[in-house]
Amino acid sequence: MKKIIVLALLAFTSPLAAHAATFKFPGDKPVASITIPDSWKPEETDSGVQGTSDDSAVYLSADVANNKSIDKVVTDAIDFLAKNKVTIDPSTKKETPTTEVNGLQMGTLEWDGKDEDGPISVGLLIVQVSADNALVVTYWGDKGAEDKHDAEVKAIVASIKPVK
Repeated sequence: MKKIIVLALLAFTSPLAAHAATFKFPGDKPVASITIPDSWKPEETDSGVQGTSDDSAVYLSADVANNKSIDKVVTDAIDFLAKNKVTIDPSTKKETPTTEVNGLQMGTLEWDGKDEDGPISVGLLIVQVSADNALVVTYWGDKGAEDKHDAEVKAIVASIKPVK
């Protein structure tokens, strides 16, 4: 019975693992890793990684910050959204209490908003990967179309791990 369960798990997870890239970042001194499906065309940026779902419904990035740079990294994420004509409705702000995933503390801010294509969801996730370093995960998804990527987004977030 155990063998069947193990084989079933391997059969289920192997295709996912075979079609995803794991990034350790930043390149010079990695502090975290994240796995993003190849179909999202993930790529390294100056301070992290980014990817967009194959239908362009969801954009996700993860940028490294330390205790001194966290405010700037959050500001940069918000500036990036504004540069891409994303408007956030401040009255819709939802703050999720800090939770733990993979032993890491995570806090989330979410808003409704709009971009050139219509209504969107926006999120900032702060993930503490060490005493000195955190990730700022930026999420931007088209309302309705983003739902079909829910499992992928959850898997991406669950894949975040510290690099020791």
